[in-house]
Order: sequence, then C-alpha cells, then structure tokens
Amino acid sequence: MLNFENKVLWLTGANGAISRAIASTFFELGASCVLTDLDEEGVASFASTLDARGQRAVGLKQDASQSADAISVAEAIAKRFGKLDFLVTSAGLYRDQMIHDMTDAQWRQSTAVNLDGVFYTCRAAIPLFAEGGAVVNVASMAGHRGSYMHSHYAASKGGVLTFTRTLALELAPKVRANAVSPGIIDTPLVQPLLDKQGPQLIASTPLKRFGRPQEVAQTVAYLCSDWASFITGETVHVNGGLYITS
Repeated sequence: MLNFENKVLWLTGANGAISRAIASTFFELGASCVLTDLDEEGVASFASTLDARGQRAVGLKQDASQSADAISVAEAIAKRFGKLDFLVTSAGLYRDQMIHDMTDAQWRQSTAVNLDGVFYTCRAAIPLFAEGGAVVNVASMAGHRGSYMHSHYAASKGGVLTFTRTLALELAPKVRANAVSPGIIDTPLVQPLLDKQGPQLIASTPLKRFGRPQEVAQTVAYLCSDWASFITGETVHVNGGLYITS
C-alpha cells in the first residue's frame, strides 16, 4: 500500500478523465491535491467532491499555455502548503487536423498547451520541491510514433519526452522526473476514434481491450512513490502492448 500522507500534489488539466483518476488515486493515498484546469468552475466542483471541507483538495484556474498562470498557482501552493512533493502535468489539447491545411494558429495553440505548458509548470514548480520529490509528465504513444491528423499533438508530446529526460538530469538528485505514454484509454476524448476504429484497434492490441483511466493513474502513483526511487528520466508505456505491434 502506497502512502502519500503529508505529501502535496500539483496536477494540471485536472478536469479530464485520466486526470480525475490521478487526482482520486493520490487523494485516496493521503496526498493534499492542488488541481488546476482552464475550466475553473469544473475543477473546483471536482475538488469539492473529493474533499467537501476543502482542506486537502483545492481547484484553481490554470491556462497551461500561459506562463503567468503557472506562476500564480506556484505562489498559491507556497502560501497554503509551503512545499511541493509531486507534479503531474496532464493538461492537453487533442484535435483533428491534416498538416496541409493546418493554420499557424492551430499549430501554436496545440504546442502552447501540450509542450509550452509543461515547461511553464515545471519551471514554476522547481523552487517548491521538497527533497525526494517527483515529476510525471503525461505524454502519449503519439509522441513516439506520430499520429495521423494530429501532427501538432504528436510533435508536442515528442517534445515532452525529451524535455522530461533533460529535466531528470537537471533536477537530480533531489527530484526525479519521468513520463507516462498512454495508448488508447477509454475516455470521452478518444470516443470519436473508438467509434471509427474500435474493433481494429482492439484486434491490434495484445491485451484485447482498451485501457482504463485508473490504470494510468496507478502507474503515475507508482512513479511518484518510493517504490520507484531509482527510476528517473524514463517513460512508461500504458497501452496494452499496442505500441509494440504497430
């Protein structure tokens, strides 16, 4: 049983399905959770479902693409908890668009959320980390192999992977940094893809099913825990084997 009592988590993009599973897992393990999202009302409501008294879970607004928002959240964490133990960057933007008719604005928006946001948040968090802290950046299988109609998403997630390795070098030995790369996880975000290609994707997946948000959350919790105390600069695939067969 992992124990995160007296630990503090900062989780971005906390209103998504995978992120909610991460928040719930860390909260159940005893952590205090600072949950951020562009949807301030939604993330505040979610935080209250975890902790109605607001002592161990708080929801704050953070536009991942804005450096100032990351700084503001870091200041709020410093004021309320005085430290940070875990950072999980899970904010993401995933939209269909072919390269040949992608606009400059579409490219910039996606990379601003998916890559710039990771940099802004990690940079703001560094002064807060307690000894033995951990970062887990949520990347994607797309960052390793590309993704049809999602070049901006895939390119930015690839950047997250290399950024994470550099972060691990720079933060060691005080703080570890790793990434997770989910594959097809059964969430509303990928439902259009599942509607079109669900049977083919299951047939290509050795474990013959889609992943569950909780399975990603448990992997993130492991990477933040002392059980992973000698793991840094690595990426864990959570895709049921789809990556090795495609």
